[in-house]
Amino acid sequence: MNQALEHLAEKLGLNEPAQELLRLRFGYACALRVSHFIEEQAVADCLSGLGRFLGGTIDRAHLEEQAAQAARLANRHQGSRSIDGAGHAAVSATYAVAHALAGKALQAAEYAAYAMVYGQGGYGAVTDRESFEPEYRWQLSRLSSLASESGET
Repeated sequence: MNQALEHLAEKLGLNEPAQELLRLRFGYACALRVSHFIEEQAVADCLSGLGRFLGGTIDRAHLEEQAAQAARLANRHQGSRSIDGAGHAAVSATYAVAHALAGKALQAAEYAAYAMVYGQGGYGAVTDRESFEPEYRWQLSRLSSLASESGET
């Protein structure tokens, strides 16, 4: 749990309807950061769809289709039988994409942090809070930056 990020999100009113665009942008940034762990092209395509929505090239109906597809893909991910962390990183990255598309930015950030830690340190690293700190700092900085760009701070 990234308490500093949650505090900033609360301060910004991130879960308020008026902050949807900020939620989508932040979720997209977090999911994009772990996109190299994505194993299925269909998941990458969903993430690309969010980018296209944010860029104004697809409409909300298409975004909603992409969000539904990402949720289906995340929920059927086969997971990993290994303990090296690579498969776990892929699962977490897939869930980060699904939550980003659903506008659940803090959940996307949490899954993205797990993907980074699994990918860099393997399964055992997730029990060490310190291993999350670099990603938590990046997330806090990124949300702060996005909020400043949109005039929210």
